Amino acid sequence: MNYIRFHADQEFTYHWCGKFVSPDDNWTHLTRDLMDYELFVVTEGLLFIAANQREFTVAPGEYLLMPPTPFQHGIKKSHCVFYWMHFGYHNEKNDHELLTAPSCLPSARDSSTTSLTYTPGRILLPEQGRLTSPDRIIILMKQLQDSDRRYREITLNRYLCSAVLSEVALQGQIYPAYGNQIIKEQLYQDICDYVFWHLTENLKVSQVANYFGYNEKYLTTFFKQRAGISLKQYILQIKMERAKADLSETTEPVSQIAFRLGFSDSHNFSNAFRKITGLSPSEYRDSYNRHNVFPV
Repeated sequence: MNYIRFHADQEFTYHWCGKFVSPDDNWTHLTRDLMDYELFVVTEGLLFIAANQREFTVAPGEYLLMPPTPFQHGIKKSHCVFYWMHFGYHNEKNDHELLTAPSCLPSARDSSTTSLTYTPGRILLPEQGRLTSPDRIIILMKQLQDSDRRYREITLNRYLCSAVLSEVALQGQIYPAYGNQIIKEQLYQDICDYVFWHLTENLKVSQVANYFGYNEKYLTTFFKQRAGISLKQYILQIKMERAKADLSETTEPVSQIAFRLGFSDSHNFSNAFRKITGLSPSEYRDSYNRHNVFPV
């Protein structure tokens, strides 16, 4: 399987796009030299097409991205319906990177070892693949076609062309692993934010799990993998960080600080504080004040 990679800082040039419906079951794709890139998105039937000696069968819900090739031709008769888009890349230099799995050999443009992973700012596409939401691609291609007919504005067409290719890439097999990492990072940050904004409550792990709609055991394991400590310990640490600030910067009674941080009484608060700092709240306050007394 070949993979085609584009760099986002090298612009695409939109040429034209449309929808093709074969007239009958005896249709075959024409033979020609393909001078630019062509994207096929098949919605009905099977498209049988070849580039040089490589043959492709594209089924409904699949796409094929064919780079410039000297011999594009049909290989078998069929009835099919597909959307197509022609475009150029990097001021028509069309100098994409070609990667090959499983060895992932880089093209001449890239002498380093390259892995098939998603990288922000680059569009990496298997030359053929299945789409998870073909309708999203078709809507964008219809919008691009309408935009070209209505405005014929180069910049808008270029951005819409980029949007089509980006959407295809995000629906492919490369992006999901990266996307899952983004989702996990967002969940982790959301949990931290939730704890911060609920410090004044007697916050339990079960409450956090219920809020985010996860099993308590799963969320505990997930959080420990990200933070290195359990969620219960994290909640306690954040509360104690707030307590240390209150003890060092105010003269509030310990009981009042304990109540504000969701503890039922100052005894429980003091025990928890000592576990984290090794000092009682009063000892910490006295120690802090002594360390911050400077002669005038």
